[in-house]
Amino acid sequence: MLRAPSRSGRRLALQTGAALTVVLGLLAWWLLPLGEQTPSGTLTFSTGVPSGVYQRYGERLEGALAKDMPEVSIRLRNSEGSQQNLARVAAGEADFTIATADAVATYLRDGKPGAHRLRGMVRLYDDYVQLVVPRGSDIDRVADLRGKRVGVGQEGSGVRLVADRLMKAAGIDPARDVTAVSAGIDTMPDRLVDRELDAFFWSGGLPTGAVQMLSERYPVRLIPLEAGLIRKLQSQGGSARYYRSALMPADAYRHAQQGQAVPTVAVANLLITTDRTDPAMTEAFTRTVINSRDRIGREVHAAQLVDLRTAIYTDPLDVHEGARNYYRSVKP
Repeated sequence: MLRAPSRSGRRLALQTGAALTVVLGLLAWWLLPLGEQTPSGTLTFSTGVPSGVYQRYGERLEGALAKDMPEVSIRLRNSEGSQQNLARVAAGEADFTIATADAVATYLRDGKPGAHRLRGMVRLYDDYVQLVVPRGSDIDRVADLRGKRVGVGQEGSGVRLVADRLMKAAGIDPARDVTAVSAGIDTMPDRLVDRELDAFFWSGGLPTGAVQMLSERYPVRLIPLEAGLIRKLQSQGGSARYYRSALMPADAYRHAQQGQAVPTVAVANLLITTDRTDPAMTEAFTRTVINSRDRIGREVHAAQLVDLRTAIYTDPLDVHEGARNYYRSVKP
């Protein structure tokens, strides 16, 4: 005949059960990442002009972010380019953006509003300066732009910054010696075809879709930016030190280059946020950028050049705490 447990036995059983529950709870807390919060909320990503690489990259990244951070609502916002992007993020009008290193250095040097809040996340890919002219043009170097109608990018773009500096390095006053046309890559190709422009500057990843499509329907060529000109550009000092000599590969624009590599100027692009952004959000965003490189790169070639080994080098900006946490997590 079974006997009911004594009062002391019941008390011991309850105490043992409670202790076991605590132990199991602690074990589960230790083994499972219950303390990690999934990023949530709404973020704005300031991109670039329609048909530019910033915009195309942002559109593909938006899909990757939606998959990796399903509780985050993502809004893309077109812009004129690097300079406007920096102003938006610094002012809190956007959470993330892309800008060239020279534009960042200029923004910091000028002490513009919110400059001290800017933080780097990822060194992405390089922009290449592209000076495009009709194939039969008499323009063979930057100095030949004197007296011409030149597309120089929009006011808030990184293109405008480097175009002005290159012309000054060639002895041209952008305000007096050329007819400078403020336009983006979404309209400059058509203006060249319609003979409203004699040439236009563009700075973007290779290949830029708008330039590629132009070269396939209209005979154009790319003007080489020779080493001597680049040395004069770099001698301007300050943020000009972020420019470096580079070669556009012969196959970047097959129709325009006709098998010839073209010397030019390159400058790094940085993914940027501010110290206001939550570290968990920034860490997750950085992880998606790195992990989606190959997938996005199949459609936006420049994305293939994102390299984990150099991604942390976001000079002239300090790396955001959340991005730094990601790099620590993948360090061998």
